[in-house]
Amino acid sequence: KAGSRISNADLERFTRELANLLTAGVPLSKALQIIVRESSRMNSNQQFRAIHDDVVGGMSLADAMARWPRSFSDVYVAMVHAGETGGFLDEVLIQIAELRNREQELVGRVKGALIYPVVLATVASGVMIFLLTFFIPRFTSIFADFGGQLPWLTRQIVALSNGLLHYGLFLLIGILLGIVGVQRAWKTDSGRRIIENLILKLPGVGKVIAQLAMVRFCQMLGTLLGAGVPLVNSLKVARKAIGNQTLSDAVDQSVEQVQMGTALAMSLKTCPTLFPQSVIEMISVAEESGRLDKELVRLSETYQKLLDRYLRMLVSLMEPLMLLIMGAIVGTVVIGMLLPVFELQDLVQ
Repeated sequence: KAGSRISNADLERFTRELANLLTAGVPLSKALQIIVRESSRMNSNQQFRAIHDDVVGGMSLADAMARWPRSFSDVYVAMVHAGETGGFLDEVLIQIAELRNREQELVGRVKGALIYPVVLATVASGVMIFLLTFFIPRFTSIFADFGGQLPWLTRQIVALSNGLLHYGLFLLIGILLGIVGVQRAWKTDSGRRIIENLILKLPGVGKVIAQLAMVRFCQMLGTLLGAGVPLVNSLKVARKAIGNQTLSDAVDQSVEQVQMGTALAMSLKTCPTLFPQSVIEMISVAEESGRLDKELVRLSETYQKLLDRYLRMLVSLMEPLMLLIMGAIVGTVVIGMLLPVFELQDLVQ
């Protein structure tokens, strides 16, 4: 089915094997036939067989892959199309495999850096829900026996606990509806742009998203230029690798300016969120010296290392911050519940 998806491991194996066979001089249809035979026991064999049949039937490899959009991204298909058109499909496939490997490593580091803060936030939320729904109601029944006026902080905590007990289900339904609404908005162009703009404005997170996008863009553009793809075509493909529609829109202006004869470095000045001034200067020098492809790859590697260090620093700051926030919240609740005990004599009277 067109909606099924090849696993990352199978896709990487397919890409590398096809590149090796083509490099060895095996015709495309024969190479695909060999891969289909070797992958007969894989779940992805159906898609590989369909691609082989389409190519044998006269369809280009890029068009055959485009029929399986969940397995072969727009960037993947565009690079294959460029390789077929330019006659260097084997080189492009090797570049795709290496690019996917580097990208998966980078995304893996980002996800790994976010695990601990997410776990802390989940634990803090669980502790708060337990205190408000189980612990505080039992204290509230004890305070009611004494009568009198409870301290202000205690009254606020009790009110929050009662609200969660009486309206918690409605709150949960509201959160679920909000998640569904965000997911539906994400599937529309306008909604996705709004959400991405909000994310880019988040302290710390926005910088990570923009730098990750720049790393992916430079990797892709440098790889395509190194494989011999013309600059304009490379830009059109590389903008799809950014992964953020708002930032991709900014690069659109750059593509238009390059088509009119503007230098790449000058055209990239229209999107300062994605490209700092230092990067613009290095790209400008690389253009003048004729080593733009190598410089873009070097920039992507350099900023990937900087991104790794920034993520580690961000996580190292988030860990104590999350612990501090969690301790402050729990401490406030405990103090609020103990205040009436300190004023027990007044409450009895």
